[in-house]
Amino acid sequence: MKLRSISVLLAVIFSAISLLADGGVMCVFGDSYVRNHRCPVSETWHAKVAVRLGLKYVNCGVNGNCVAFDRTDEGYGRAMVDRVDELPDSADVIIIIAGHNDAGMIAHVKDCSIEQFSLNLDRMLKSLRSSYPDAAIGYVTPWHVDRAGFAEVISEIRRVCADNAVPVLDSASCGIDVNNVKFRERYFQGINDTAHLNNDGHDLLVGWGLTFVESLLP
Repeated sequence: MKLRSISVLLAVIFSAISLLADGGVMCVFGDSYVRNHRCPVSETWHAKVAVRLGLKYVNCGVNGNCVAFDRTDEGYGRAMVDRVDELPDSADVIIIIAGHNDAGMIAHVKDCSIEQFSLNLDRMLKSLRSSYPDAAIGYVTPWHVDRAGFAEVISEIRRVCADNAVPVLDSASCGIDVNNVKFRERYFQGINDTAHLNNDGHDLLVGWGLTFVESLLP
């Protein structure tokens, strides 16, 4: 039994080493948290994590994009639930970072509801599982912005991801004080910006994100 346990452990270790040695693909899927708004994607914490892990980095972020609601008419593209087919076929790790724009839509657009968000989030996760059965998938919540819609969206992200066995990294644990004006002035792309970090802000999250991505690997 002991020899068999050691063999299984070694197989898991070699699988993880193989993924990194082969330069596996890490795809980050989401909104402007991923696209990084007006700054280079190379400044994002997730791009820096991919470099540290020796993974090829693919950025599939679209500014203004939603998980559940189509914003094509506004210039922000199809909902993520319908964009799964845009991801690379070879993705080994998929990190989802989204929900900020959904929270705003739910709070301010009459026809957008938290129920729609939950249903489409569930459909998106099931689609990802079906399309990428061997990929490691994780979800990073938006910041806990002190505005209508955010608490509900983050709560549903936790619930629906748990139902689909998708690990969640809750941004409340990362030390980003999004509701603090002085913090935003130093670490965000603008003093009134509650979504987009600058390079120094992203640097604060590299260790946090690295630990999460490593936890997803085989």
